[in-house]
Amino acid sequence: MECALLECVLGSIDRANRVDANQEMVGGKSLPREYAYSLHMTRWLYELEPAPSERLQIACRAQHIERWKMPRSDYPEGRKSYYEWRQACGRMHGRRAAEIMAECGYPESECERVEVILTKRELRKDADTQLLEDVACMVFLEKYFAQFYADNAEYDREKWLRIIRRTWGKMTPRGHKAALRLADNLPQHLLAILQGALSETGE
Repeated sequence: MECALLECVLGSIDRANRVDANQEMVGGKSLPREYAYSLHMTRWLYELEPAPSERLQIACRAQHIERWKMPRSDYPEGRKSYYEWRQACGRMHGRRAAEIMAECGYPESECERVEVILTKRELRKDADTQLLEDVACMVFLEKYFAQFYADNAEYDREKWLRIIRRTWGKMTPRGHKAALRLADNLPQHLLAILQGALSETGE
């Protein structure tokens, strides 16, 4: 029964994310962007935790569910507004995941648990939330760091070092080890930024 519930939820999340009109190339195929992102999240979840719980499988798949419905452009420019947007996205993703879980038959306690994980209200205190953050950071470093760097070429070196330090600070030692293994595949200019940031953290 539990397997059927999980399949119901993951299938519903995938159907929701496949509606995304934005596209991303994955393995030579064009996929809806947030659906592609959810697949990256699932792959990295299993890289970091070979036997993840159902709630983590759901949370990782729903990390960006329907994010295009709440674009960054709806909020003003600036760091404060950026974090307000991120928090609003987390609340929206948590609600949608909980709604889908309830529709598929999960008990209210599990729906609420996944919603808490996705809002990241208990980051650093809750192991499930922390694992989700590790997974998200790995996906960023592997798949989106290079494009993010290209899109923000006006940032100076110090700003990039701060971004990497903040990302690193949100990860666990397990995430750090995975990131260091991944670093060998980064372009040289991104590797230099990562090494510069970590040299000041003692890594």
